[in-house]
Amino acid sequence: MRRRPRSSDLPREVGVLAVIAFVVALGFGIVAPAIPLFARSYGVGTTAVGLAVSAFALFRFSFAFAGGSLVERLGERLVLTAGLVIVAVGTGLAGLAGSFPVFLALRAAGGIGSAMFTVAALSLLLRTARPAERGRAAATYQGGFILGGIAGPAAGGFLTEVSPRLPFFLYAGFLLVAGAVALVLLRDGARPAPAAPPAPVAPGADQAGGTEPTAAVPTTGTPTGGVRAALRSPAYRAALVANLGVGWMLFGVRNSLVPLYVTEDLGKTAAWAGAGLLAGSLAQAVGLLRAGRWSDSWGRRPSLVLGAALTTAATATLALPAHTGVFLLAMATVGLGASLLSSVPAAIVGDVSPQRGGRVVAVFSMVADLGAVSGPLIAGYLTDAFSFQVAFAVSAGVLALGLLAALGMPRR
Repeated sequence: MRRRPRSSDLPREVGVLAVIAFVVALGFGIVAPAIPLFARSYGVGTTAVGLAVSAFALFRFSFAFAGGSLVERLGERLVLTAGLVIVAVGTGLAGLAGSFPVFLALRAAGGIGSAMFTVAALSLLLRTARPAERGRAAATYQGGFILGGIAGPAAGGFLTEVSPRLPFFLYAGFLLVAGAVALVLLRDGARPAPAAPPAPVAPGADQAGGTEPTAAVPTTGTPTGGVRAALRSPAYRAALVANLGVGWMLFGVRNSLVPLYVTEDLGKTAAWAGAGLLAGSLAQAVGLLRAGRWSDSWGRRPSLVLGAALTTAATATLALPAHTGVFLLAMATVGLGASLLSSVPAAIVGDVSPQRGGRVVAVFSMVADLGAVSGPLIAGYLTDAFSFQVAFAVSAGVLALGLLAALGMPRR
């Protein structure tokens, strides 16, 4: 009888990266409420405030591929640390900026550093975890982000009341601490994932849709190929489409449209919007406890299908006539689906990427940023032109594309 895998079986680097992720997300949550208020203090309009928020994501998207190239040339640890330092310096200086253009430029610089950190951290995570533990590794890493994201905004609102500049300085300090931890405790390629040993596999059981919970998960792709070779893999394409939906709904529409839906369509207070977002975050955090194990034992394909189906169905219910109970249930269900969508696609990328596949990881990160930038804009336009229900229906359609792509993954 095989011993059940434990979190302690994961490489030490996974735990270190999860702690770094928690610190980064905690700091970002602290500074997030201060950004629009601080930008407004320069006397600019609402559009300029929105630009201050989106500049970070736009430059993060634009520089991600270059960040992947740097990872392949310089190694994950150096690029990860440099990215954190760039964001820290940019954020700290943004808190001292004397004009809006300077503030905007520093926010953009922070997006560049964030791209470097994100690509390097995920590349190192997937390369140090063995194939049969990548799902748990990705879930552990995402758990750090989720917990930090839950704790940060509450503290950020209080600190912003004290001074809108204070969160920027505190976030910069957190990032410098995280960078020091990365530099001291992380090593490039400390434990490369070995190829799975030859073993008999039951017919129909494989990496993408395995039915053997104890079988080693083989790699499915490109040991030396890079982005073009990865794109030939249906599993990698499914991971990209699923991650587009993650960026669109979970990073974008959930944060931009849901609060307005609650106050304007449901007729509830902002506290109800916070309750819905909290329900989703808590459900995602709880789901992550199992999502990684399911991905590694049940198989990537069925886990991705389940995650995409849950988020698609839950978002589609928001296109129904507004009801508070339905809203809260939908947000919790979206969170459960998100626990799978935030871990399974990343594990798939690790399966198909080369030993140091920085650009393969970068493309994966870029599609989420693309969804995070375009989702709120398109959903906002659809709401103004038609209704909240139309915007949610289109968002469900984007998530459904991920479900179709997951169903199209080969079983063998």
